[in-house]
Amino acid sequence: MSSVTVINDAQFESEVLQAELPVLVYLWAAWCGPCRLVAPSIDWIANNYQDRVKVVKMEIDPNPETVKAYKVEGVPAIRLFKGDALIHALEGAITKDKLATILDGNL
Repeated sequence: MSSVTVINDAQFESEVLQAELPVLVYLWAAWCGPCRLVAPSIDWIANNYQDRVKVVKMEIDPNPETVKAYKVEGVPAIRLFKGDALIHALEGAITKDKLATILDGNL
């Protein structure tokens, strides 16, 4: 059971910028092959870091406001927030171990 929350543009402020925990935002697209490779790692992070980080995912095509605001140029994309501050941004496929290392260095 994954503890990933699916959000949209309208929910971004309340679910990400006002969250009590740091938030990992996973941006993806249905047509994106590498996104399917990264998705299990996102679920793993959500389940194994649930006491330290909130994990949300957004599909980019129906959510252009967030994509534009946070300069998402490719998917999969990761944005890590603490409060309303963007503290890490990454685009492209990433391994579970690399993702865990990034989180460990920023949480």
